[in-house]
Amino acid sequence: MENELNKKQLLLLILIAYIFSVAVRFIWVYQFHGYTPFMFHGQFMINTNDGYYYAQGAQNLLLSPHHAWYHSPVQSALSVLTYIIVKITHLELDTVMFYMPMYISSLIVIPVILISVLFKRLEVGFIAALLCSIAWSYYNRTMVGYYDTDMLTVVLPSFVMYGIMAAQQTNKSRYLLFTAIFVLLYSWWYHASFSLNFAFVGLYFLYTIVADRKNIYNYKLLAIMLTAMIAISLLLKAIIIIVLYFIFKNRRFDKFVYYIFGAAIVAMFATGGFSPIISELNGYVFRSSVSDIKDNGLNLHFFSVMQTVRESASIPFTLFADRISGSIITFVVSIVGYIWLSYRFRFMLFALPMIGLGFLAMHSGLRFTIYAIVPLALGIAYLIFEIAKKMPSYFLYYATLTVGTLLILIPNLLHVKAYRVPTVFNNSEVRVLNHLKEISNPKDYVISWWDYGYPLRYYAHLRTLIDGGIHSGAADYPVSFILTHPQNISAKLARLEVEYEVKDAKIAKEAALKKEHIKLFSPIEEMTTANGFKDVNNFLAALKNNHIKIPSPTRDIYLYIPYKMIEIYPTIALFSNLNIMSGHRYAMPLYFVSSALKQEGAKIYLQEGVVLNAKNATVKFSNATAHINHFVKTWYDKSGHLHKISKIVDPNSNVNVIFMSSYGKFLIIDNATYNSLFVQLFVLQNYNPKLFQPVELSPYSVVYKLKI
Repeated sequence: MENELNKKQLLLLILIAYIFSVAVRFIWVYQFHGYTPFMFHGQFMINTNDGYYYAQGAQNLLLSPHHAWYHSPVQSALSVLTYIIVKITHLELDTVMFYMPMYISSLIVIPVILISVLFKRLEVGFIAALLCSIAWSYYNRTMVGYYDTDMLTVVLPSFVMYGIMAAQQTNKSRYLLFTAIFVLLYSWWYHASFSLNFAFVGLYFLYTIVADRKNIYNYKLLAIMLTAMIAISLLLKAIIIIVLYFIFKNRRFDKFVYYIFGAAIVAMFATGGFSPIISELNGYVFRSSVSDIKDNGLNLHFFSVMQTVRESASIPFTLFADRISGSIITFVVSIVGYIWLSYRFRFMLFALPMIGLGFLAMHSGLRFTIYAIVPLALGIAYLIFEIAKKMPSYFLYYATLTVGTLLILIPNLLHVKAYRVPTVFNNSEVRVLNHLKEISNPKDYVISWWDYGYPLRYYAHLRTLIDGGIHSGAADYPVSFILTHPQNISAKLARLEVEYEVKDAKIAKEAALKKEHIKLFSPIEEMTTANGFKDVNNFLAALKNNHIKIPSPTRDIYLYIPYKMIEIYPTIALFSNLNIMSGHRYAMPLYFVSSALKQEGAKIYLQEGVVLNAKNATVKFSNATAHINHFVKTWYDKSGHLHKISKIVDPNSNVNVIFMSSYGKFLIIDNATYNSLFVQLFVLQNYNPKLFQPVELSPYSVVYKLKI
């Protein structure tokens, strides 16, 4: 009867913690209920760019899986799961994508509370579940609208961690299957899961060798976990795992366990071994600042992408602590609590891989902080419990638990209330893309920066050159060049880039069908050598001077330039602002955007100490004063049409000022930037009618069709 009561209590606490997690995530929905800029066709839109990658996969599965572009993730776990949910529930795809993270990520409370069962402290698990379910970084990456694999990237390894702990404590056969299943699911769900799974296996192997080498059960667990990590088909792994489970249950086969363990090690290394780990380390740890990507052949040098991704940048300790625990005090106390908990219950040391990966955030970016949340939440919850246990009465015991829980929850709840993250696109922007979809063909291309690649494919149903997954230095170089150079050369390079991309995609597809391995160079190298050049700079000079024949168009090309790009233009420029033959970086162009802080007479004070003087037409920087070449004022009327007044003050100056009055922004740029495609087509709408045809011209974004 007591055991039955404990199970009921366990289920009740899990249910309460789950409801709490879901309810907190409804705060954002309440805050923006009925806010039309964040909605399209009556549905909330998602708030993460990468989510549109999986959205495209689910969309293609629902509409035309056999005609999906080869970059569409129709086989990805998240896309498939979304497709299944839509088919079962008959809900709108956008509705499922928006609410799915809230319901699935809240499952984190289950493994957390189950871990506390192992040391018979359900109160600890309940408090920890409340905390980790809404902790800063976990909430940020699992809130409503954050449609991404993050909704399970902590849940699944937490189940793996619980399985290892339960297996070590009980040596029961069911935990062999339980742990292997969640290793398998984690491998299926998240492409980068190998490193953490391998860390779990490595730590358990170390424990076995040091403390329990004669226990054959340990080798069974290691063998079945390694099998779940082998790089073969999911179905085949599942079959092998089930077979191994029944073999390991029967002690008559114990004499074969060591052979099976050895075979699992060989199979794992034969199918990839450390390759996924090395790839992750190269991306997030051993990254270089520039020119770390090279093509063979011409040995081209490109800018390193990882240096521009905020998620992979090192973060300060205060932010690190806040994202894991909600405050520095809570974080420090959590560390103390985890050490105490691990001292009392040594199996908690199996949580070290998740803590280690979480601490990697100090060097490699804030995205990793979510992994440390579960073990440290258990640590502070245990500390609260131990303090409460010393209280002289039940009333004080529960009062201490309540007060302690509130103290660690309140900073995180305040963060949730203040974290009013917008959707990726607003309603007006999506209407532009929806119109683009109606007038174009799915085989056409749209050129924009990689931040907008996935949403463009989802809403406009067009192909892109770069996106959140395809944005190496080699891929980004031509798009950066197109956006930051004059219209003439940019238009020609856009046509060349797309036609070479189409040709290479066809070659790659045919090779894949024949199961052949081929080496493809970047299109910029291909077009250089195909035109008889060995130096990309010479090729680009010839392109500028109309000495290169442009191929006949096989499809239409569109340019999409949103207002949001105004803030990231310097980052975009980084990728083409170098000599890719030598890797030498050029001086960055003058690009300064600011709102007015105040105005005194003819002087307008901007950020960073910059002062505009309308009387003598000068710009004063911190260490120099320059005359203005072009001064332009732009504004939109009520119909959304752009108007502008332009005046040339000093044609010999290299400084230009554009006052974008409708946005309240001043743009101070050099001549090269002033003449760039981005400034001319978006900021000023001065397009060359021989090269571009406007499709949509709005204050939020512009779309042009290439005419060559």
